[in-house]
This record gives sequence, structure tokens and C-alpha cells, in this order.
Amino acid sequence: MAFASSGTEPAQRCREIKIVLLGDSGVGKSSIAQRYVTDTFRPHGESTIGASFMSKMIVNNGSPCKCQIWDTAGQEKYHSLAPMYYRGAAAAILVYDMTKKSSFEKLQKWVDELKERGPDGIVLCVAANKCDLEEGREVEVAEGAEFAQKSGADFFETSAKNDENVGRIFTTLVTNVQRKSCLLYTSDAADDTPCVDLGGRRII
Repeated sequence: MAFASSGTEPAQRCREIKIVLLGDSGVGKSSIAQRYVTDTFRPHGESTIGASFMSKMIVNNGSPCKCQIWDTAGQEKYHSLAPMYYRGAAAAILVYDMTKKSSFEKLQKWVDELKERGPDGIVLCVAANKCDLEEGREVEVAEGAEFAQKSGADFFETSAKNDENVGRIFTTLVTNVQRKSCLLYTSDAADDTPCVDLGGRRII
């Protein structure tokens, strides 16, 4: 379980986890980041130029960490800049608008690009955003879930407007990143920090 840090927790080594949001323009990447970090929603936000950065301190499964959240621009003219922002990322959220099939169809190129040029072992999650607009649905839940499964990603239908599953996305990503770190953990004389068994589950 993840909690926002109150600043009163005992001193522990704080890990920084870089999370990048990728997807087409207008799918709600900025709204997801804003909802998670500030718990607010702007219905008519401006398009991101290049990228924007936000951060949030949390305690997840007893371990403090700082989420560094990079929200990238979805316009094609900024696509060439994306590698600068996903370089060094531990996790990526691939976002599409479930009322726009075209935004879903473009996700495969992001998966292919991350496999070819992204960080090794990057943790993925697919977010089908704007699920509050059910009457305009163009992508079925099963389609999104199948794509995520084939891409090795977790899957959530989200609504930044109604704050549906936004927190769960980040908690799941952070937990999976921490779990992967545990699996890669080896004894090191310079680092005697024990690896904690998080006991989490993959959510599809």
C-alpha cells in the first residue's frame, strides 16, 4: 500500500523512481499526472510542449521513494525528443483514450520503440483513460487487456476526471519496480541493506 509521505517517517534510504507517460496527444497524460500528484483535475488543460516534470514522495510497502514523473508531449513533431525523457526510466505508462481507437492503435509503436531503444527491464503499464465517457467507447476492455498482456504490461481503465484507478497505476508500477530490484538483488559488501519480500500481485 502506498501513502504520501508526511515527512515524519524515520530516516531511510529514499529511492528515486523515474516514471514516464507516453501516448498520443489529448489522451490525458497530463491529467493523470496532475491527478496523482496534486489530486486535482483541469478539464481544459493546454497541450504539453516537449515534456513537463512533477514529483511525489510516497511510502510504498514501508519503503520511501520519490516518484519522478515525466509527462511527454504527444504531438508527432515532438516524438524525436521522447528518448531524452524515457532514458533512465524505471517504468512507463502507455496511455490511450478509450473513446479514440486511433490513440490505441498507436501504442504498439511505443512498445516497439521501448524494446528497441528504451532502458533494459523497464516496467510497463497500459492506461485506458477517460473511462468516465462510456457512451463514447471505441476500444473494448478486452482489447486493451489483451494488448497489455502481449506487451508484458499491467492494464487499468482510468479516469483522471473521476480519480478512478490513477493511484493504483502508480502504486502497481512502484511495487513492480521494487520487486524487480529484489529479484536482481545480490550480496554486496558495500550495501548490506536487506531485500524485502513485498508479496504483491500482478493486476490485470
